[in-house]
Amino acid sequence: MALEENKSVPSVSVQYAANGNSTKSNELGMRPMQEQVYEKRGEQYLLIKSPPASGKSRALMFVALDKLHNQDVKQAIIVVPEKSIGSSFNDEPLSKFGFWADWKVVPKWNLCNAPGEDGGKVNSVSAFLASDDQILVCTHATFRFAVDKFGIEAFDGRLIAVDEFHHVSANPDNKLGQHLAALIARDKVHIVAMTGSYFRGDADPVLTPEDEVKFEPVTYTYYEQLNGYTWLKSLDIGYFFYSGAYADDILKVLDPDQKTIIHIPSVNSRESTKDKIREVEHIIEELGDWQGTDPTTGFQLVKREDGRILKIADLVDDDPSKRDKVSAALKDPAQKNNRDHVDIIIALGMAKEGFDWIWCEHALTVGYRSSLTEIVQIIGRATRDAEGKTRARFTNLIAEPDASEEAVTEAVNDTLKAIAASLLMEQVLAPRFNFTPKNPNTGPQADFDYGEDGYDPNKCNVGFNEESGQFQIEIKGLKEPKTQEAERICREDLNEVITAFVQDKTSIERGLFDEELVPEELTQVRMGKIIKDRYPELDEDDQEAVRQRAIAALNITQEAKKAANENGDSEIKANTAFVEGVRKYVTDVRELDIDLIDRINPFSEAYAILSKTMNEDRLKQVKAIMSGKQVKLTAEEARDLAKRALKFKQERGRLPSITSQDAWEKKMAEGVAFLARMKAEAANG
Repeated sequence: MALEENKSVPSVSVQYAANGNSTKSNELGMRPMQEQVYEKRGEQYLLIKSPPASGKSRALMFVALDKLHNQDVKQAIIVVPEKSIGSSFNDEPLSKFGFWADWKVVPKWNLCNAPGEDGGKVNSVSAFLASDDQILVCTHATFRFAVDKFGIEAFDGRLIAVDEFHHVSANPDNKLGQHLAALIARDKVHIVAMTGSYFRGDADPVLTPEDEVKFEPVTYTYYEQLNGYTWLKSLDIGYFFYSGAYADDILKVLDPDQKTIIHIPSVNSRESTKDKIREVEHIIEELGDWQGTDPTTGFQLVKREDGRILKIADLVDDDPSKRDKVSAALKDPAQKNNRDHVDIIIALGMAKEGFDWIWCEHALTVGYRSSLTEIVQIIGRATRDAEGKTRARFTNLIAEPDASEEAVTEAVNDTLKAIAASLLMEQVLAPRFNFTPKNPNTGPQADFDYGEDGYDPNKCNVGFNEESGQFQIEIKGLKEPKTQEAERICREDLNEVITAFVQDKTSIERGLFDEELVPEELTQVRMGKIIKDRYPELDEDDQEAVRQRAIAALNITQEAKKAANENGDSEIKANTAFVEGVRKYVTDVRELDIDLIDRINPFSEAYAILSKTMNEDRLKQVKAIMSGKQVKLTAEEARDLAKRALKFKQERGRLPSITSQDAWEKKMAEGVAFLARMKAEAANG
């Protein structure tokens, strides 16, 4: 089924080598990601960041068994966010694949399977702590109640492993976050934290900076995982605007030949018709003639024009007898490898975590999802590797802002957020960036490929290591981080910083719609402020080192995408397109320095995609709304500009000129003049 012209644009289209590395096991039965984690098994505090389906549960089994047998740890407590995930930690015959022990959980100690409420299972935790058994599996809630009741001392000498760690935060209202902070302060337990997300959905950090520094991180990137698959070679992420009711437009992006999971909008969202049952019926009607329900699975059967019968799993219907039957059929282990078992799953809130459908090729989500973590989880549904599945896609269906709507501002906000999510996914899917300052002493790094011409000492070089999915990029004028914490942020947390920046409303509004924008106002002033607020403990130089790297990672990704798209057909590219795009950009600019990177508007490429995707009149309308909102300078921005004007004076021996041809110099001079006016007004009362 062809999509309507110019309606759905893959804002991200990534190709991978599919070299099979991430699915190969070593002599102990470990895949590369698990091997990386196992190498760090001696660490007391371990933080594992890796994509959904990369094998985190098993990685934890290997580490936990080593801690129990070789590191004098008494017991291991596995803490999962909801009961359904408890099954990920069922018995595993690891020795069958080469490991020296098996993973065994005594049935009564998998509390996720036990009847009753979380609070009622607290006594079971106490009985476990007093027993000789080694492994307990329970939910976040049960663990919270247990710590409340028995105190943190009861857990001394044990391993606490927290799965789906992004559900925790350092916010004082987050109980689990408080407990973990207390356990770390007491320092008598081992902790392994695992997450498939690279950001918090809400803006709270998961750990405080002083706690985070104690954790040894193992980050396995999306790039490493997808590049190492056997089958899946490409992933498209795009948004699609519709007007009217979504159910009328859904078939423009839904291809019934692709295994699809549809997430319909929550009843409270703008996109919802408030009648979820009718929405599902409408989708089913659009797909073909309903033939009744399969008595065994509870799936809806729909006959298409070509005579093929579609099997549709409806998880939206609240009737427990129907829903439980469908849910059980989806989780049936006997069907795990049967591609023909089901064709389309329609879900509301479920189906993000907790069950595996490896055949899913298309995750189609209606309405904006506020949490990035949720988006990563949803995309993770479609990025499992399965025989014969070479392409996967994620489409976000968003209601177009409509002039007659009172909610036009809300609609615009949703659009901006969808763009922000797409920019962030690009960062997550890209290889990892390591930046080094270019100076006379810099030379090539081992294991990095510097392109056809090799390393050139007289210019800024781009090295790439395909195995680890890492770039080594030299930039002139780059500041080095001085402290351990700043170094850690530059190495581990750039995506977190970029998340805060692209989700900053002012930044994205101005970056997309302010025609008078000077890019440095975003790249230096706004990004500078975000880093200052986020890491107040760093001094100015370290804050600047983080700022430079975060903006370099964001802008180089955008420029590489642009170069790759200009290089030919953006739909089908060799897996080297992004790498070549980065190389092309760095070579084209002759000298890559930080000032040049600061002069790029990070949102200009996103605007180019938006203008292809959205109806022209609507876009004009959105622009008009936005330009009406634009605020002149605030006092805080003026102070920041004046600070940068002083730096300018130190470097050039003069203050910035208000009549300068250089837009950024002029802007700094405006900041100085604004402050002088404020001072004069204050003096005159």
